[in-house]
Amino acid sequence: MASACSFAILVAAAAATPVSASTTTTHPSQSGTADVAYAGSLLTVNEHSVGPAFRSATGYTYTGRGAESLAVAQEIVAGTITPGVFESVGGTPIQQIEPKYTTWYASFASSPIVVTYNPTGKYAAKFKAIAAGKARLSSLFALMATPGFQLGRTDPDTDPQGRAFVLMTQLAHKELGVPSATITTLLGGSGVGSSPQIFSETSLLAHLEAGQLDAASAYRSQAIQQHLPYISLPDSINLGNPAKASTYKAAHLTLSSGKVAAGSPLVLTITTVHGPTGADQKADEAFVRFVLSSEGRAVYKANGYALLPVKVTGKVSSVPSTIRSEISR
Repeated sequence: MASACSFAILVAAAAATPVSASTTTTHPSQSGTADVAYAGSLLTVNEHSVGPAFRSATGYTYTGRGAESLAVAQEIVAGTITPGVFESVGGTPIQQIEPKYTTWYASFASSPIVVTYNPTGKYAAKFKAIAAGKARLSSLFALMATPGFQLGRTDPDTDPQGRAFVLMTQLAHKELGVPSATITTLLGGSGVGSSPQIFSETSLLAHLEAGQLDAASAYRSQAIQQHLPYISLPDSINLGNPAKASTYKAAHLTLSSGKVAAGSPLVLTITTVHGPTGADQKADEAFVRFVLSSEGRAVYKANGYALLPVKVTGKVSSVPSTIRSEISR
């Protein structure tokens, strides 16, 4: 199942429940629309929670679209899309559009990799035992390597989640002693390249919910938002704890392009994109300011993300003053 790189405007997510942190005061309509391109894993939280909360809090309108983070970057560089905001998982995708389209980004939250599973599938009892601590965590990897097991993941060549899942299995070998042969079997090879395991990030969990998969990779926040059962992984392998950055960095993945990707913490990042001016530029800046505000970050927390201190990477002087004032609070 090839992972699609083209964009579509996404306004709903199957089986998802909107989660709001608080009731916001509706402001009079403002002129301008925040145009946000985001990682596909943010579909539910952005369309059901953050977008509506932003509209209520500021009066600006909002439009969003999602795909794999690295695919978003490729579309921006190619000029196929011209968003005013780019929200990614990790800094690498945003770095792909520097310095022409931005020279900075802010990180503000994180979400580790988990393994979601089909609660009514033939392996459900084994998954539940592992999740409850009644079976060893290492048995999870042997289970996913079972002949005929249907595993879903995203494309590591275009998506940080896809990379993180493969890197997580490498860390499981290093940190938990999972045999390398087991890892190779469950990934169907190296984990990179064409594979029937690979789905687009915006459709992967729908295939799991439809019963077409036994298990799938996910961020914990996605599993929480879509009410899917999941198995938590230790910080040493889940790429969700910034304090473990040096541990994650020890894992490396050679992509189809020949480039080597190293493990790094899975943090949410956001930046403005050069292009829009006037009312839309003000709306774009207002969206980033809202996301980084205590009110906006509370919405992400309510949707399963762990909040981090806001950190700017790159040229701080390039951060629009309206956003910089929020960060300095």
